[in-house]
Amino acid sequence: MHRPPSAAGSRCTACGAAEEDPSRLRSGGIFRTSVLCRVTMSRPRKRLAGTSGSDKGLSGKRTKTENSGEALAKVEDSNPQKTSATKNCLKNLSSHWLMKSEPESRLEKGVDVKFSIEDLKAQPKQTTCWDGVRNYQARNFLRAMKLGEAAFFYHSNCKEPGIAGLMKIVKEAYPDHTQFEKNNPHYDPSSKEDNPKWSMVDVQFVRMMKRFIPLAELKSYHQAHKATGGPLKNMVLFTRQRLSIQPLTQEEFDFVLSLEEKEPS
Repeated sequence: MHRPPSAAGSRCTACGAAEEDPSRLRSGGIFRTSVLCRVTMSRPRKRLAGTSGSDKGLSGKRTKTENSGEALAKVEDSNPQKTSATKNCLKNLSSHWLMKSEPESRLEKGVDVKFSIEDLKAQPKQTTCWDGVRNYQARNFLRAMKLGEAAFFYHSNCKEPGIAGLMKIVKEAYPDHTQFEKNNPHYDPSSKEDNPKWSMVDVQFVRMMKRFIPLAELKSYHQAHKATGGPLKNMVLFTRQRLSIQPLTQEEFDFVLSLEEKEPS
């Protein structure tokens, strides 16, 4: 792994796959890239850690972080006999994801962790690494991602959280270099280069949503579907809302994607 010196404008190794026609996206579709290369790029800092703050649209105030879930996942990670719940979750993953990032400036240990979908679009080849995840369950989801899979880019911890656009996985999980950088807010002194604890993937912008899908709208469908058995009844965005990396079922992905064609509820 290429790991250059850390700085506010640090550089990372990322995949420079040729961008595909965004019109190829369709309900339930899977993205595939035919050409992969390694490029070095500069990128804005972003905070994508599993301890990301709660969405203001849910509570208007911060709640405790997902430490309890992280502790459980850490125990499972260190135990060869993982709990059946975690095993089933990983076994039944679809090829769709929701990934959170903060679009508004916020300093963490002196570093601005802002990274919006517009920042992703501005990257060389509209591609960057998705670093800084420091929750074990979220990390395991990163490690489960496969080349070409689709993900919603979700704006989190901001005035209006929600789904802003679509991206795809263009490089599968590899060691997150920020865990070794002492001046990085996501530095982990307990992680060793010969046995890294944290991983990241590379993502590439596909397109903006035809309209922004706010958290409040998704929540209204979730509440209705809990009563009717609809597609969003068990959406992780509401059952494990603190996770910054979340799996989506095929049914959930298709339903959320269909919302961009409808008038806001």
